[in-house]
Amino acid sequence: VQLVESGGDLVQAGGSLRLSCVASGFTFSTYFKTRVRQTPGKELEWVATIYPDGRNSDYEDSVKGRFTISRANAKNTVYLPMNSLKFEDTALDYCLRAPPPRLYSDAYRTNPRGRGTQVTVSS
Repeated sequence: VQLVESGGDLVQAGGSLRLSCVASGFTFSTYFKTRVRQTPGKELEWVATIYPDGRNSDYEDSVKGRFTISRANAKNTVYLPMNSLKFEDTALDYCLRAPPPRLYSDAYRTNPRGRGTQVTVSS
């Protein structure tokens, strides 16, 4: 299993970024795909999950209406456009295979993830 995140950058508050995650080594279309993030000194935070069929998704409350997770199964890729970025969105962002917390509470904490991509929002 390999997960490669990209798209992180330094951006001003109010700006936008689009994160991507390319996966390989497993049957991409059959798995939930989840984005999480971590800030130094804080616990890993679940951000969003998209279901295998791509029709359903769950979001953490603070990103609802600003982030939109999507997937292209033919490309083994998950996308996370992020709009109206805030200083508190600054984090190292990862993708992984995991159902959302409401279905399986700890999977996003324990399942393997990629190396991450850094999102830095200046205030």
